[in-house]
Amino acid sequence: MSEPQFPPLFSGQPAAGADPFALACAAADAGCDAGLVVYDLAPDTLRAAIVFAPEVTLSEAAAILPICAVGFQNALGAYAPPEVSVHLGWDGGIYVNGGRCGGLRMAAKGDMDQEPDWLVVDLTLTLWPQSDDTGLTPDVTALYAEGCADVGAVDLLEAWVRHTLVGINTWADNGMAQLHREWAGLAHGLDGDITIAGQTGTYVGLDENLGLLLKVEDETVLLPLTTNLTRPK
Repeated sequence: MSEPQFPPLFSGQPAAGADPFALACAAADAGCDAGLVVYDLAPDTLRAAIVFAPEVTLSEAAAILPICAVGFQNALGAYAPPEVSVHLGWDGGIYVNGGRCGGLRMAAKGDMDQEPDWLVVDLTLTLWPQSDDTGLTPDVTALYAEGCADVGAVDLLEAWVRHTLVGINTWADNGMAQLHREWAGLAHGLDGDITIAGQTGTYVGLDENLGLLLKVEDETVLLPLTTNLTRPK
């Protein structure tokens, strides 16, 4: 397997079987340059994490999570057969042909109303199912079980970084409008009652910053994208 090649200002670091999310956060804490891509390409799983240094407040920078999600959808769309559908959960979930196939996570260091020291987005994608009997887990799938066996992990990782870079540049130049339209057209799991971050309610819509609006009893609750911030365990 060849080593992935990334756009200028991005650099790759193999994780050698370790958790790319944890390694990327540790590297960011140690002061690495933005654009570091830590990756682990196992036979059954693609894992990768990108270090960013946003020049906006953390509340605004959280938009990088859905930018990376749309970037992944665009990347897979360039390689997968046209009948393969990819949808995105507000909390970072990735769904291929309706089954969960992986997800994105986001961590950052800084206060909500200040520029973060760093922000890391992590991608985990299941390539091969853990069991040959996929009927036991109909809501969970793997990329190569969905007609994508010819999609190379290196190609997909490279394309994810490229499409994410395009999305970030578009967001920086033009604001949230295009991201809002693209993400809303790919949204998954917003019908009926849903539970996000301990809040159960009915989906009402998205605010201008892609915050999730839920009707909880008689109250409309806003969950900002920063609700999805986490740290590697």
